[in-house]
Amino acid sequence: MTSTLPVITSTDIERRLRGALAGTGLEAPRPLSGLELPFKLDRLLAPAVLGSLRPAAVLAPVIRRRGELSMLFTVRARHLRAHSGQISFPGGGRDDADRDAVDNALREAREEVGIDPARVEVIGYLDDYPTLTRYVVTPVVGLIEGEPELHIDANEVAEVFEAPLSFLLDPASYERRLLSRDGLNVPFFELNWQGHRIWGATAGMLWNLAQKVARR
Repeated sequence: MTSTLPVITSTDIERRLRGALAGTGLEAPRPLSGLELPFKLDRLLAPAVLGSLRPAAVLAPVIRRRGELSMLFTVRARHLRAHSGQISFPGGGRDDADRDAVDNALREAREEVGIDPARVEVIGYLDDYPTLTRYVVTPVVGLIEGEPELHIDANEVAEVFEAPLSFLLDPASYERRLLSRDGLNVPFFELNWQGHRIWGATAGMLWNLAQKVARR
């Protein structure tokens, strides 16, 4: 029997992505990502606590290549003291010279993997994400047309890879796991793509993106 299910094209995905992010901005107060902590502990993240966290930003780069959409990730260098070997978006803490989260994210992406800021079309923002390392991260979603010219900083990045955006936006791609920390079982999301384990803050940001797009 011939299937009557609609075919979801990359054009459809991009339209939904742009629609989901169209109303986002950097104006304060910014929305906070739902961390799904046990006992609703995320409600205890008072403004005073959030105000003590250092601002940071990451670039979530969407690559549009030959009509297909993917997202680029970095694998952090093994010798780094924090989060060595983990998968993340290019990004880091804000510098005094950064005017805003966009400047922050584009500067870090250029320094870490050589992405030319002029090639990035910023299409929106995900909710701010507080981390256990005392940062509050603003994810900047940017679209890059064609093959990005990359220059990897080996001091920070071991490798880069891409995963299809359709896979990342599918709620079925996500698995819920538990991390035991300080006597609590803290839930987190995990995705696995071709041997790459994406978890923690990066997976949490992706889940936030998937939920935004799913509501379109």
